[in-house]
Amino acid sequence: MNRSLFSFVLLAATPFAASAQDALSYDYVEAGYVRTDIGGDADGYGVAGSVSLDERFHVFGSYADSNANDIEGLDVTQWSLGAGFRHRMSDRMDLVTRFAWSSFDTKYSTDSNGITAEVGVRSALSKHLEGWALAGYGDLGHGDGEVYARVGAHAMFGDHWGVAGDVKFVSGDTQWFVGPRLRW
Repeated sequence: MNRSLFSFVLLAATPFAASAQDALSYDYVEAGYVRTDIGGDADGYGVAGSVSLDERFHVFGSYADSNANDIEGLDVTQWSLGAGFRHRMSDRMDLVTRFAWSSFDTKYSTDSNGITAEVGVRSALSKHLEGWALAGYGDLGHGDGEVYARVGAHAMFGDHWGVAGDVKFVSGDTQWFVGPRLRW
């Protein structure tokens, strides 16, 4: 009898275990509105994506292009390519470490290229909501790297579609992203 009950509980829990494993997908593409505050507000568009290589590793990239409203002719172009590692802390929370080659370019300054590193947590807060908080360090070629913080959320509408939002706080600059996300 105990073996039958154990087998029944195991079979009944299987779909929930599978959905818990899929609670945090590292396979997605998103596009949307970006805003960068660098002395003047710059608005534009951005695209980003991530692809899992296996249960722990993923690669990611992003591109954003925006134009300043207050400063004539100021265009801001940002991109990054990198790899990430996740360590499952629970069925609903991962410790995430990410490294990237990043670029931040404007018409009025020299190109700023270099490395960024982030560490933080990503968590499935509910069946349809996940959030993340990351601390990062970026040194984009000037030898005066900066510490920054990123927070974000992803509200899901079904298995594949949702809306993601992300805010990065770095000295003298706040960068925003909001837009639809397709995950698989």
